[in-house]
Amino acid sequence: MIIQIKVPSPGESITEVEVSTWLVKNGDYVHKGQTIAEIDSDKATLEIYSEENGIITLMVEKGERVRVGDVLCIIESSKEDTKKHIKKIVQEKEDHDHHIETVFPTNENIKKPSPASRKILKEKNISIESVQGTGKHGRITKKDCIFHLEKNETSIISNRPSITTMYNRSKTKTPLSSLRRKLSERLVYVKNQTASLTTFNEVDMLEIFIIRKKYKDLFKKKHGVNLGFMSFFTLSCVRALKLYPDVNAMISGKEKINFEYYDISIAISGPKGLMVPVIRNAEHLSFREIEEKIYNLSTRVHNGKISIDEMTGGTFTITNGGVFGSMLSTPIINPPQSAILGMHKIMERPVVVNGSIEIRPIMYLALSYDHRIIDGKESVGFLVSVKESIENPIKFLMEDSEKKLFKKLEL
Repeated sequence: MIIQIKVPSPGESITEVEVSTWLVKNGDYVHKGQTIAEIDSDKATLEIYSEENGIITLMVEKGERVRVGDVLCIIESSKEDTKKHIKKIVQEKEDHDHHIETVFPTNENIKKPSPASRKILKEKNISIESVQGTGKHGRITKKDCIFHLEKNETSIISNRPSITTMYNRSKTKTPLSSLRRKLSERLVYVKNQTASLTTFNEVDMLEIFIIRKKYKDLFKKKHGVNLGFMSFFTLSCVRALKLYPDVNAMISGKEKINFEYYDISIAISGPKGLMVPVIRNAEHLSFREIEEKIYNLSTRVHNGKISIDEMTGGTFTITNGGVFGSMLSTPIINPPQSAILGMHKIMERPVVVNGSIEIRPIMYLALSYDHRIIDGKESVGFLVSVKESIENPIKFLMEDSEKKLFKKLEL
């Protein structure tokens, strides 16, 4: 029985994909459920699985672009053909081994110099291993010895080696994946089609540190996930978006669309590049629910299991370059959204608190925004609101009560 494995649809509006990796070779025996290939669309990477046991025949090459519904490969599931195939592989291996023995016999003639060449080797004190034999079975001839001497004389007479011969200056060319090409297009689009500006502020992380130190073990024990910074920033952004609704809007043609819900995109770095899955309706979620969603989405990104649906939509994006050590950056807007918040590395810095100098954990924040829809007043106000929430989370995120904080953390 012959099974055709066709290109699945990665999502709505996607008609073409690229075969990024074949995990099996043509003629391999594959098992039902085995991952045989990976395909890249403009938005995500999908794995292709074998639908039956059998011999696989690849119909397209790695790097080739194919349309949804095209045949990727064929699996022959006949037991009789499987036995024939195994027998064929064994026979091919035996024939190959025999060919190697015939072409490269293990006898004494290999590297054995002729009488005339032996005299030259002795007189010129040349080792046999340094001379390339061109005679039968690699036998060293007189001509080989003369060529070796001329080559060495030329190299001695020549000047000292140039930079290109002293160092390895090789280079490799690798085609960009569909995902990377699409990302490049989107980045250029943002640069050319938006009036992007960035405003900055700094935030004192001390209160967050105190809360996490006090409750992180209890939180981890009860919920199985860490109490991280992202849940605080997600809820702080939701509060700021409610105060400045144009930051939670987008331009569509000649219209402005304001969203009355808050789908927060979280930028996560994975093996295939930067992915931006969405936490939907973040305004209704607790710290625990946000941390669980971030953990699950991060795991799926790192395992290459994230789906297009999980990355579709989003009204505002948060990205954290601080995990890589970035002190300051100007993040690029994630279209068609109008703004993105950039978090950075937390550093201990001297700051003035109530007239005294103290050492505090400080993070720089950056808000890139589309000036066509967001004015400077709104962008600065948004960042100030985030700063207020982070520096006084009990008041602004937990309704000014440690008892309610306990409830908010679901402890």
